[in-house]
Amino acid sequence: MAEAWDHRALPHGLDRFYPIVPDLAWLDRLLASGIRLVQLRLKDAPAAEVDRQVGLAVAHAAKAGCTLVVNDHWQAAIDHGAPWVHLGQEDLAEADVPAIRRAGLRLGLSTHDEAELATALAHDPDYVALGPVYPTTLKAMRWAPQGLDRVAEWKAKVSVPLVGIGGITLERAPGVFAAGADIVSVVSDVVNHADPETRTAAWLRERQQWTRP
Repeated sequence: MAEAWDHRALPHGLDRFYPIVPDLAWLDRLLASGIRLVQLRLKDAPAAEVDRQVGLAVAHAAKAGCTLVVNDHWQAAIDHGAPWVHLGQEDLAEADVPAIRRAGLRLGLSTHDEAELATALAHDPDYVALGPVYPTTLKAMRWAPQGLDRVAEWKAKVSVPLVGIGGITLERAPGVFAAGADIVSVVSDVVNHADPETRTAAWLRERQQWTRP
């Protein structure tokens, strides 16, 4: 089991608000807004470009005092000294988790059903993500929306921070926290917003209220 933690102070540089960005340019935009936790999710980029962007992202996030999570590209995360890597289930099956751990990286894992949760917990993750909580148009999902009851169910089964993801907006976030999530992760509500910087600032203001008793 992962170490116990105090929900009043999230461990390992985690934060209540967890935006996901598609590239380095977006990362720099949000770092300027004062975010404290971010995931870099590079998709369909050549290996050399992944290496370049991950290296710069690690440096830029560290300078800004922000915790960086690298999605999927675990070898680049190791090579550049990223503090965290996040893996989906398919990537988890192919990743060298012992190498990730030997390098000192923290590990977040995606889950969508009971079998995936069991697989994730067998790897002793530092957080577990559940999704999609709500319908999402970001990508095709073979899982129906999980709903808030499933968030509460997952929270009762894990001893590490629980991340809710999928279709979450600023307006929906309080309900996701109330159901048991410790962190909410968002993509579209920031990167597809008409004014991403203003929306990010609103998230950062509101997050101060999202503490569980």
